[in-house]
Amino acid sequence: MNKRWFGILSPVVLWLCFFMMVPMIAVVGVSFLSRDTVGNLVWTFNISNYTRFFDPLYLGIYWDTIWLSVLTTLLCLLLSYPLAYYITTAGPRTQKWMLIGVTVPFWINFLIRTYAWVLILRTQGLVNMGLEQLGMISEPMQLLYTKGAVLLGMVYTFIPYMVLPIYVSLEQMDKRQLEAASDLGASRWSAFWRVTLPQTKSGIMTGGVLVFVTTTGMFVITDILGGAKSQMLSNIIQNQFLSARDWPFGAALSVIFMISSLIIIWLFNRALRSKYESAKEARA
Repeated sequence: MNKRWFGILSPVVLWLCFFMMVPMIAVVGVSFLSRDTVGNLVWTFNISNYTRFFDPLYLGIYWDTIWLSVLTTLLCLLLSYPLAYYITTAGPRTQKWMLIGVTVPFWINFLIRTYAWVLILRTQGLVNMGLEQLGMISEPMQLLYTKGAVLLGMVYTFIPYMVLPIYVSLEQMDKRQLEAASDLGASRWSAFWRVTLPQTKSGIMTGGVLVFVTTTGMFVITDILGGAKSQMLSNIIQNQFLSARDWPFGAALSVIFMISSLIIIWLFNRALRSKYESAKEARA
């Protein structure tokens, strides 16, 4: 039995080690090196790549990144949960078409979808032209190249990553418990808080991790919709590797960002677990 599982899992383990662990170890190693004036790596130990992160400029960008990622995750959750809940309560035919509607964005190239928001939000875009035609504004508003535009693009892009895991957890939920709660006199809100929400914790956690991790590493939306006025740490890391040719500092930022993201995910998981245990004790 053990040999069979070893034969099945060994290719997966080797794949993960070669394409995930080895690059991560390489990034950690590069983060402690130096560079010369033209950007070549110098094999001398250098801890200043990490201390440089505590410059107020990079700390500000870091907190902006975490705040934007957390806000995107929360907005996606607030918008996705009612939608996923409605899909599970709809008829089979309606469910099928609504799931197709949720997954349609995956069928379109990511860059095309992002540039479509440029056409919508720019000064002569659809929003400003429509508001001017309605007489609601006298001159175009600055909607593009703002933090609001970046947040809008993030939420639009990552809502499907939240809807689908929550939908799966709702579909797998034991509906008889809701009937039992109703028979015992529980209100709809009480049944949702004490029965539905705890059973969908895994879907919320999966969707939250998918949205948060992907958002923190997303630099394309920031470049296109935010411009130079909105920078995330992923943009700084990209510039260090491709433009500034400061690989050690870019690697150090990557390591710091990876560790801090893991800590935030752990805290999020712990908060959900404590809420689930509290709800379980209340049911008992």
